This record gives sequence, structure tokens and C-alpha cells, in this order.
Amino acid sequence: MERRVVITGIGLYSCIGVGQDNVLDSLRNGKSGIIYDTQREEFGYRSCLTGMVDDPDLKPFLSRRERIGMHQPAMYAFMSTKEALEQAKLDIDFLEKNETGIIYGNDSTAGAVIETIDKVRSRKDTTLIGSGDIFQNMNCTVNMNLSTIYKLKGINITLSAACASGSHSIGMGYLMIKQGLQDRIICGGAQEINKYSMASFDGLGAFSINQSEPAKASRPFDKNRDGLVPSGGAATLVVESLESALERGAPILGEIIGYGFSSNGEHISNPNFDGQFRSLNMALKQANISSDVIDYVNAHATSTPVGDSMEAQAIHAVLGGKVPVSSTKGMTGHECWMAGASEVAYSLLMMENSFIAPNINFENPDEDSVKINVVPEYTEKNIDCFLSNSFGFGGTNSSLIIKKFVK
Repeated sequence: MERRVVITGIGLYSCIGVGQDNVLDSLRNGKSGIIYDTQREEFGYRSCLTGMVDDPDLKPFLSRRERIGMHQPAMYAFMSTKEALEQAKLDIDFLEKNETGIIYGNDSTAGAVIETIDKVRSRKDTTLIGSGDIFQNMNCTVNMNLSTIYKLKGINITLSAACASGSHSIGMGYLMIKQGLQDRIICGGAQEINKYSMASFDGLGAFSINQSEPAKASRPFDKNRDGLVPSGGAATLVVESLESALERGAPILGEIIGYGFSSNGEHISNPNFDGQFRSLNMALKQANISSDVIDYVNAHATSTPVGDSMEAQAIHAVLGGKVPVSSTKGMTGHECWMAGASEVAYSLLMMENSFIAPNINFENPDEDSVKINVVPEYTEKNIDCFLSNSFGFGGTNSSLIIKKFVK
């Protein structure tokens, strides 16, 4: 018998706020976390805009030995995971004695790798690199560090799927728990924020050059959008079987009922309608609900001309034109490997507090976005069920459906 799967904790280390309370305030007020980064200007970026979070001070929480293998993705993920575990009422003593897994989305460690290579170039001796660098450099840095710190004994894998990494991590955790292979899994996504991590994206001309007003540069679905704004941080969700959550007396924030996925099988970077259409329909089919049950869609929409148009077409084809839609990337920019997890967390906060966060900077629809119900302002609304889309390079697509828990 398949098990029901719930979410019992969320943690956020985001450019729109550290922790749930600060993020909730930003979501309500349409507050942007995007800045102009002078370091990128000096480095040679075409666009110097980015969402920004500071590197956390981990000394109050971790020993030097625990910190030495951590660079930005692992540092951010520790902070978000700490908050999520506290809300879920999970401590290290419980985790060490009760099998708990981790599936975390991450797809780069550029900053750590470059800093290591710079050491070799300057010192001409690999033995002087330092023992922690190898653990910072590996793509599984988040899993390696968190599984050690929290004494995790279950599945332990990193999920790399471009900008759908965080969403797929939740989806795969959901499937494993549903099938009875694990009782609980720490899921999420982390994205480094440093001048090295996004240089190649900038070189492709993918970023907005509307730099005079950073807070207005990310314009999902707007006719005058001219590219995305990179961002990052980390988001963690504790995904758990209903039986386990009830037994522990954990808070239940929502129930995962559908996970759709697909691959476009075409261009390495351009989205297509068919892949997104299939992902959305698969999520609805697995959830065993009709499209009119969806109260809100948190769109992937990154503020790129082609990507937003393609998603608007897919949403309209599958869900129609009435369901409220917004992309929180207007505020956060594109959080990349983190986005699929953070946007589920943002939507859970909206569902809990009965509102839709605004799709800021949406002033003029184009021929595709005019067909869907993009919400440009804070709107009070009861949300019983929402859908979150995440799409990535290589044609990877993920759609998650989450509803309020009803016993």
C-alpha cells in the first residue's frame, strides 16, 4: 500500500530573507533581493545584477573540523537545514538513531574549485592546498557535509538537474517515501553566489542588462523582459511519511500528492512546449485530480523572452486561463539549483497564510502571458492546493503538486 507523504519542516537562506519570518514579510510586500554587484563589474561581467546573501558565520554552530569542508553551497544549506529540522522537531540524537536520508539539489561548486586551483598556481605545490578543499570542490559537497554533521543513516545522494535540481530532489524524496523505502528525507537545493559561478551564463547573454534599477530588472511574463537575474542561497524541506510525522507529533505543513517529470529531448538550452505540457499533465494524473483543483501556480518563469512564453502556453493548455499564477523570481531572481525547493517553500508560506505573493514588475503582458491569470499584486486568497514548476537546461522538467493536509 502506497504511503501518504507530507512536509514537516522548511528552512530558507534566501536573498529575500534569512528564515521564514523574514521571507514571509518579503513575499507579502513584494520586496526584491536583487542588487548591483561591483565585484562583477570589475571582473568583466556584461550584467552585474544578482540576488545576494552573505556567507553565514557558522562558528556558533559548528567546530572548525566541521566547517573546513564547506564552501557556499554547503554553508547556505546548513543554515536552511538547521531551521527546517528545528521546525520538524528533529535533533541529532533522533537522526543518529532513526534512519533518515538526504537528497539535495546542487549543480556547481565553481567558487571552491577556482580558489583551490589558484592556490596551486601560486604555491606550485599541491600538498599545500589544504585538507578541506576536496570536500568543498565536489558537487556532492552539501550531502557530504550535512550527512556527517547530522549523523544521517539513510539514502545520501546529490541530485544534479540544472535549474530543476531542487524540485526533482523533493520529487524523488516523495517517491521513495511513498514506496516505503524511507520514512523521512531531507530534501532541498543550494546555489552558490560568487563572481565565478555565473560568468559563463553572463557570457551567453542570458542576463538582464536593465541595470539602472536592479529591483525592476527581473520581469517574469512582462513584455519588456530582457533576461534573467542570477541569485542563490539554499532551501530545505523535511519530507516524511504521514505515519512517521503523526507518531512524532511533528507539524504538517502540506501533503505532496503529485510529481510530474519529463525531458524535452531537443535543444540543450531552449525550452519546448511538449516537455512542459507532459510534465504538468503527469503531475495532475499522479495526483488524481482535475486541473480546476489547483488554486495557485508558482511558475518557473525566469524573465527570459522564450522561456516565459513557452511556460505561459503550457499553463494555458493544461490549466486554462483562470488559475492565479505568479513567479516569485521577480523578487528573488533565478535561484537556479535552489529554485525548485525554495519556490515550494515560498508557496507553502503562502498557503499557510492565505495569500498570493505578487509577480512584481509585471506591467504589460505579451501575446502568451495575456492568456493566463498573472497576479501582479499581493492578493489575499485561500490556497488548498498549488502547483510548482521547475525547468532546466538539457530539457529537464519537474512539476510538483502540494495540498493542505487533511487527516
